[in-house]
Amino acid sequence: MKNDVQREPSRICPSNGRRLEGDSLELSSPFESGIYHMFIRKTVVGHIVVLYVDDMIVTGDDDNGIPDLKQQLYSMFEMKDLGYLWYFLGIEVAYSPEGYILSQSKYTSDVISRAGLTDDRIMDSPIELHHRLSRTDGELFSDVTRYREVVGSLVYLTVTRPDITYVVHVVNQFASAPRTAYWTTVLRILRYLRDTLHHGLLLSSASDLVLTGYSDAGWAGDQTDRKSTTGYCIFLGNSLVAWKSKKE
Repeated sequence: MKNDVQREPSRICPSNGRRLEGDSLELSSPFESGIYHMFIRKTVVGHIVVLYVDDMIVTGDDDNGIPDLKQQLYSMFEMKDLGYLWYFLGIEVAYSPEGYILSQSKYTSDVISRAGLTDDRIMDSPIELHHRLSRTDGELFSDVTRYREVVGSLVYLTVTRPDITYVVHVVNQFASAPRTAYWTTVLRILRYLRDTLHHGLLLSSASDLVLTGYSDAGWAGDQTDRKSTTGYCIFLGNSLVAWKSKKE
């Protein structure tokens, strides 16, 4: 356990299977789902945030309150302090004077290996410009499970790679009945990721707290059902914090 607690997030691993109850720790829980729990403790100095998804991330702007909260957690759970946050659920976290850098390089390499991509080819874009897929392109793909596993992994990769959000949304539409043309597109995405393996997101330490959003739509662009695809991205200062591509 580190004694020199700073404002960098730290990672804690509970090991006795007990549920974290916010009331007993004076933590409010404004966000909760079946996947994660987020708790907030408001102190005289500031706020402490606890994100709980199997492991636990603790961060905040109260340098004295964070170790106090950790001690309370240790008294209730069997826990191990893994130090400053550097890896969490496949997401790598690096620190620099410019801010936090989030990437999924190892996760990406694992996805490429699982897909069985053995050549060394790379692509400079995840999809060709104006390329469209339809439900009748190519023959039925023989390995449906493999297609779904790889595409499902690509969906999680969009957590730090907004540049592939649209094309992953496209190939994910055909997961129920994949065809060879769709698998060819998936392989192009993987070759693009190989060429951009270490790309990620910078959460700038110099960002202001102004939210700015952008959105666009491709009207009736789907060749099969003529539905539109919309997309948006939201910046906090100059840091991209949310994005999505979705068919209407």
